[in-house]
Amino acid sequence: MRYKKYMVTLPSILDNDFYKFTMQQCVVKLFPKAKARYRFINRGRHRFPPGFAAALRASVETMAGLKLSSGEKRWLCQVCPYFDPVYLDFLQGYRYDPSEVRIEQEGEEVHVFIEGYWYRTILWEVPLLCLISENFYALQNGQRESDETVVAKTKQKIEGYAKMGVTVAEFGTRRRHSFHVHDLVVKTLKAHGSPFVGTSNVHLARVHQTKPIGTHAHEWFMFHAAKYGFKMANTMALEHWIDVYRGDLGIALSDTFTTDEFFEIFDKKFARLFDGVRHDSGDPLVFADKTINHYKSLGIDPLSKTIIFSDSLNYDRVQTIAEHCNGRIGISFGIGTNFTNDVGLKPMNIVIKMTEAMPESEAWTPVVKLSDEPMKHTGDEASIALAKAALQIN
Repeated sequence: MRYKKYMVTLPSILDNDFYKFTMQQCVVKLFPKAKARYRFINRGRHRFPPGFAAALRASVETMAGLKLSSGEKRWLCQVCPYFDPVYLDFLQGYRYDPSEVRIEQEGEEVHVFIEGYWYRTILWEVPLLCLISENFYALQNGQRESDETVVAKTKQKIEGYAKMGVTVAEFGTRRRHSFHVHDLVVKTLKAHGSPFVGTSNVHLARVHQTKPIGTHAHEWFMFHAAKYGFKMANTMALEHWIDVYRGDLGIALSDTFTTDEFFEIFDKKFARLFDGVRHDSGDPLVFADKTINHYKSLGIDPLSKTIIFSDSLNYDRVQTIAEHCNGRIGISFGIGTNFTNDVGLKPMNIVIKMTEAMPESEAWTPVVKLSDEPMKHTGDEASIALAKAALQIN
C-alpha cells in the first residue's frame, strides 16, 4: 500500500490518552501557576527525512483549531463523573497554542521542545508523538500491510487473549502507525473480543463506545519532586491524587523513582485506598513478586488488588506474566505498539518527557525519572546523581 504526501491532522481534541485529561484536572485545581518544559527523545535513533520539521510544524499549526464539542462534553459528563463541571467548562474553552512548541531539524535529527503553563502544555505530549509517528511513515512512503491484514492480526491476538483468560486494554496512541490503523484496531478489538476492556484513547473510546482507561503518568511524580523534594515526591503525588479523585481512578504508577522507593511509602493507607499499581519498567515477574509480598506484609489479600502491566507487551510476554501471577493477584494488561503499529514496518521508539518544572514562585528545576530499567532513566546526569543520593539509590 503506497502513501502520498498529505497533511497529517488529528480528528478531535479528545484524540489523546486519558491520563492527560485526568492529570490536567488536577493541575488546574492544584497548580494553576506552575510551568513545565518537555523535550522529544528519539530512543530508536530514527533518521528523519528532509522536510520533516516543516511537515510536523504544519500538523501542529492545525491543532489550534481543535475544540471540545458539546456532544463530546456531554459524553464526558456521562462516562467520567469525577470530571467536575468547572474542569469541563475549562476544557471546552481550551485551545492548543502552537507557539508553545518549538521544532528544529538538523540533517536527519529532529528536536522538539515544549514550554508553557503546565495546565496547558500537559496536553501536547501524546498528540505530538502521534504526529511525529504518522508524518514519519507518510514522508517515507513506506508500504504497510493491508487493512485486511491488520484486522486479521488484531482479531487473532484478541482471540488468543480470550483463550488465555486475561483482560486487555489498548494503550497504543503515542506510537501508532496512523490514526486510520489505530481506529481499525480499536474497532476490531471491540467487535471481536470479550477480553477487551477499553482504550487509553478518549476519542476512540467515545467513537467505539468503550471505556477510557488511565490514571496518571510519570510527570505527575516528577513535578512533585521539583515542588516538594525527592523524598516527599511519591507521598505528595498520591495524597494530591486522593484529594482530587476521592477513590476514583485508583491505579498508582510505581516506577518514577524505582519501585523499591515507591513501596517504602506505599503504606497501608495508600495500599487500601488504591485499587492496584501499574508496571511500566523492569522485570515484570520480579515486580509481581514484590507487589504480592508488599500487600501480604500489610495484611492485604493480593487477590483483592490488581497489577496493570504495560511495558512493551506482546502475546508471549503476556502469557509468561499471566502464568506467573495466576491465582496470586489480580492482573490486566495495557498493550500499546503491538496493537497499533504492527503493520509490517519497524515501529518507532520515541517519547516526550518533562525536563524542567517551575512550581509557583520558584525557579526552573530539572526533573528526572529513575526507572526500574536504567536505560529508561531521563534527566541530566547531575540531577540523576542528586536524586539517587537523596533517595539512597545505588
